[in-house]
Amino acid sequence: MHFDLPTPGFSFEVLATLGHARAGILHTPRGDIPTPVFMPVGTAGTVKAMTPDELRAPPLDARIILGNTYHLYLRPGLDVIEAAGGLHRFAAWDRPILTDSGGFQVFSLAAINEIDDGGVTFRSHIDGSKHRLTPELAMHIQGVLGSDIAMCFDQCAPGDAAPEVQEVALARTTAWAVRCRAVQRPAGQALFGIVQGGIDTARRQRHAAEITALDFDGHALGGLAVGEKLDDTYRIVDEIAHTLPAGRPRYLMGVGTPADLTRSIAAGIDMFDCVMPTRNARNGYLFTQAGRVNIPNAQHRSDFGPIDPECPCATCRSHSRAYLRHLYAAKEILYSRLATLHNLTFYARHVRRLRDDILGRGEPA
Repeated sequence: MHFDLPTPGFSFEVLATLGHARAGILHTPRGDIPTPVFMPVGTAGTVKAMTPDELRAPPLDARIILGNTYHLYLRPGLDVIEAAGGLHRFAAWDRPILTDSGGFQVFSLAAINEIDDGGVTFRSHIDGSKHRLTPELAMHIQGVLGSDIAMCFDQCAPGDAAPEVQEVALARTTAWAVRCRAVQRPAGQALFGIVQGGIDTARRQRHAAEITALDFDGHALGGLAVGEKLDDTYRIVDEIAHTLPAGRPRYLMGVGTPADLTRSIAAGIDMFDCVMPTRNARNGYLFTQAGRVNIPNAQHRSDFGPIDPECPCATCRSHSRAYLRHLYAAKEILYSRLATLHNLTFYARHVRRLRDDILGRGEPA
């Protein structure tokens, strides 16, 4: 089934379904994105430790990466990126980019910001300078960045927030989504809305109805994996994901482990991002089919086998656990590069296997 999205040049194609899970293609002016898809996080205009060529090359073959409005606004600044011709040229990345609006940074840096109905006043975590971020400015920044998919500015409440706090965040997120939608966007930039509401099913359903009524190009579930219990995360994804419009991509923000991805794809999610594969790599944790490897452990000191014998990445083809442990202990930069390449390849292959299973066992859409 093929669905034209509201923004010209974008469409979403559902090829097969298996229960609530689905395999498809998000067509964009900068290239097709097979879904489900894991999107590597490039907060500051770079996926840490990776070059664009490494991200593009098989078997990783990243079709889309993320950038962050908040961080790029503060450093290097819009003037630099605008002079460079946008984030794609600045970062030498010719495939799609999705930009977060900065809403999560408002949540994670709560100690240095003040939120009101108009927007957020905050101090830079870099130099303490004072700034004001509004839905209009968030959209302007994403326009200058030239991302292919922009996210609405939202308020993310803590997972354990009281109902009245969740209600305020929900109301602001809806009001801000309306304001974001009213901003003129560059040609070729789609816009996704974000569903908030914490771990209360009725509140999530109510907010999903409000956001989807605004006819965005895609819809995201935000405000999960922010302090609530894992069972509550899964329950909300199970209950809400498949109810979002079938003709739009569904994006679960900031989640998670390989098991999280498996569970959420079964619930109907199409798109994911998370810093886990890159951050864990730098901290010595590597993903394999047999479970997670803690590379600093002494048992790897003389282990001359690969991280994962089933992995086709260059790290596993050429380097041993012993060598990686040595690089980690010596604090060599090469360790982060090799480990990150492996973890991102693991995530990409994990999602592709699930997609192939949907295509192989599912019903044609």
